[in-house]
Amino acid sequence: MAQQPREQWGTRAGFLMAAIGSAVGLGNIWRFPYIAYENGGGAFMLPYLVALLTAGIPLLILEYSIGHRYRSSAPLSYRRISRPAEAIGWWQVAICFVIAIFYGAIIAWSASYVYFSVTGAWGDDPNGFFFGDYLQMSETPGGITGYVPAVAWPLVGVWVVVLAILALGVRNGIEKANKVFIPLLAVLFLVLVVQALTLDGAVAGLDALFTPDWNAMLDGSVWVAAYGQIFFSLSIGFGIMVTYASYLKRKADLTGSAMVAGFANSSFELLAGIGVFAALGFMATAAGTAVDEVATSGIGLAFIAFPQIISTLPFGGTLFGVLFFASLMIAGLTSLISIVQVVVSAVQDRVGLGRLQSVFLVGGIIALVSILIFPTHQGLHYLDVFDHFINQYGIVLAALAMLIVFGWVLRRLPMFQKHANEVSSIRLGTWWKVVLGGITPVLLGFMMWDSLRTELTENYAGYSTGFLLSAGWGVAIGALVFGIVVSLFPWKRADAIAREDAAEAALTAKEGDS
Repeated sequence: MAQQPREQWGTRAGFLMAAIGSAVGLGNIWRFPYIAYENGGGAFMLPYLVALLTAGIPLLILEYSIGHRYRSSAPLSYRRISRPAEAIGWWQVAICFVIAIFYGAIIAWSASYVYFSVTGAWGDDPNGFFFGDYLQMSETPGGITGYVPAVAWPLVGVWVVVLAILALGVRNGIEKANKVFIPLLAVLFLVLVVQALTLDGAVAGLDALFTPDWNAMLDGSVWVAAYGQIFFSLSIGFGIMVTYASYLKRKADLTGSAMVAGFANSSFELLAGIGVFAALGFMATAAGTAVDEVATSGIGLAFIAFPQIISTLPFGGTLFGVLFFASLMIAGLTSLISIVQVVVSAVQDRVGLGRLQSVFLVGGIIALVSILIFPTHQGLHYLDVFDHFINQYGIVLAALAMLIVFGWVLRRLPMFQKHANEVSSIRLGTWWKVVLGGITPVLLGFMMWDSLRTELTENYAGYSTGFLLSAGWGVAIGALVFGIVVSLFPWKRADAIAREDAAEAALTAKEGDS
């Protein structure tokens, strides 16, 4: 049984835009600046660059090589390498499902805050407005008790846009959308950064961010933080780049593309750091406090600190707010599209459905679950715990398993190195196998151990043990169990493709002998 003709990117630039769009997400804007600030400031750029070159780009090349060689979704690609490895692919599909349902909610909040930036809806109390008036958040998590229309309608809009783009296909949907979104994001954020740099106190903020603490380089946790940031920000470890690379044409520069995507992502993170800390410097100066008293990350930075900055600006606050939240929304959309595409591609390969059927079946289910859970009074509690556990014990652990299986057990790194070298302009040397076969797995393993040690000492964010077991550990372990169970079901089409692979390999070996 031959594979169905696979969609392809129209151009290499289209693939790169999509890959960069997937990598550049919410974490680049609201996570990197604070991580850098907390871990040595300007000195953090050294371990960050080392992590990019020894983990980020090598892992990108590995995922590109797998997707490009097998031209299949993550589960089918892994199965064609070794049947038991299919479980890792379905594990990553489940991880993407969980991430997609809560990621859409944050994009919906950003869309609402574009409008609130114009109206100044948060007034003098951005904290009370966000948690009370807007989210109507309950004090404790539990069963769903109420619905919040102000969150629901933007979330519906987000899913309509995402599913429409996915329904149009790889070339006419994902590629064309990213060719619009990525340049637009770059322009919006550049304007935002220029405006932030003109604010009183911007220099103080930049001094706080970039003043190097060289002693921090002797702290192992700083290096772990650098690898963690690279890992989370490049969309590696949950099947996205395997999926995207599977739509590349036969002639594709894999190593060059990985370097362009990796450095483009890091450049945007650096730009985000400049914009965010220039604004925080203004906030600290206006309040008469030190930058470390206002520096924060995540939801607190985006939906509480930045509204305070916008309200304090003497002029241009509306424009500043629209630029910031529109940038968050676009960065989130490009990432969400790639996350959902992993699930769509896997279902297409597994069930044999066409794109439209797969998008509306899979995307419809994801959207429905998202809309049922997150526009509720308990939504933020679920989002917080899903995000923490699926990131810490889903993405990282799945990537570690992938490296151990492909690098240590099956010893397939030389095969993927050869494949990348055959189609790429920059050849991989022994260093690539060394970092993926040794350095990266060891560091990921240490990250796992360190995270678990902290996790088992005290309950995350003070949540009850019951809630963490069901919504946290339950979801993270459930994704793994899902991957194992689905991989046990018969897959006749995959078996037929595997036989074709074996026949092709035997023919190639025979030709080589002759």
